[in-house]
Amino acid sequence: MRTRRDPFTSGSRSAARRPLTRRSALLGGAGLMGLGLAACSGGDGGSDGGGSGGGDTITLGYIPSWTDGLSTAYLLDNRLTAMGYTVEHEQITEAGVLYAGLAQGDVDMYPSAWPEVTHASYMEEYGDDIEDIVAYYEGAVLNLAVPPYIDDINSIEDLAGQADRFGGRIVGIEPGAGITEATQDKVIPGYGLDDYELVTSSTAAMITELENAIKAEEDIVVTLWTPFWAMPAYDMKALEDPEGNFGEAEALHHLGRSGFKEDFPDAAEWIAGAKLTDEQFGSLEDKVVNEFGEGKEAEAVEAWLEENPDVLPPVEGE
Repeated sequence: MRTRRDPFTSGSRSAARRPLTRRSALLGGAGLMGLGLAACSGGDGGSDGGGSGGGDTITLGYIPSWTDGLSTAYLLDNRLTAMGYTVEHEQITEAGVLYAGLAQGDVDMYPSAWPEVTHASYMEEYGDDIEDIVAYYEGAVLNLAVPPYIDDINSIEDLAGQADRFGGRIVGIEPGAGITEATQDKVIPGYGLDDYELVTSSTAAMITELENAIKAEEDIVVTLWTPFWAMPAYDMKALEDPEGNFGEAEALHHLGRSGFKEDFPDAAEWIAGAKLTDEQFGSLEDKVVNEFGEGKEAEAVEAWLEENPDVLPPVEGE
């Protein structure tokens, strides 16, 4: 079971992710594709750690406000460092840029990708130059969601004709997110919600609007997904999708650049065996995002590993 936190003390703190303690580049659209990656440090990485990594560097690219990627990045950082690798972090602002950078080899891994449904268009474009290392979590889904006090809206169908009640808005996240594309292109037309505007900005901004609405017990509908800490933290109600316009449930994957398995065979073998159940993933994300919060991701992972010593495959030498 995930620890229940007060959403107004823990959620707001962790929703607006700021630069991490490790130096990393927050990259916009031109950063990866036009200029390449800025150099970043692996902090306490293991170039002299004597592990099987032999000091090789693995760069993890992820969108920090998408906390599945943030949590798994620090989990992988911990274990890869223990194997002797130097780990670098690159924070990236857009999914398309991240997939392009992975395909071009500017980053070595995307720790938590949604390639089967949500990011299928990016995989169609870049997948020939990306290696699928493992599906580490099963059952991820996209949804529209409302707070629990909205008891007469249970399905996306119920939103039809209710636009005035919600200010004519569905509050979304980043414009380049797969859930944004699905909502705009499939869900809104599929359920006759043309009198709604999908408002996009960032995950942090969506969380802020959600918090404010809940405090005032105002009606709001937002784009959300599972697994994501905000669903249980705010007791959000996922609306039924009877037409299946968000697509089927999918797995979350660890993706690598072309040649990752050949260049880092021991790391790839270990990662391929590192799978998480819903309860395990939920406890990890809750520990990173809510219990410890920003700037303490590495400490959160250490604590989670101490509480869950047998979840992941062992690292040789530990």
